Amino acid sequence: MSLTTAPRAPFLRTLSLRTPSLTVLLGLLSQSASVARQRRQLAALPADRLADLGLNRAQARHEARRPFWDLPL
Repeated sequence: MSLTTAPRAPFLRTLSLRTPSLTVLLGLLSQSASVARQRRQLAALPADRLADLGLNRAQARHEARRPFWDLPL
């Protein structure tokens, strides 16, 4: 009895081509989570700290309400 190796499935050959896209997607998700966390922290700052940043409470609230996928450029 001889053993033969089955050819690789086509999707396995393209998996390596998709890896960079997956890496990019994971990077965007990580960045989105980081920005969302920063926006929550901004909303929690006291008024005097916001003033140090040149922001008022309404501006901080507006920024904090932006959706997580709305990333700064």
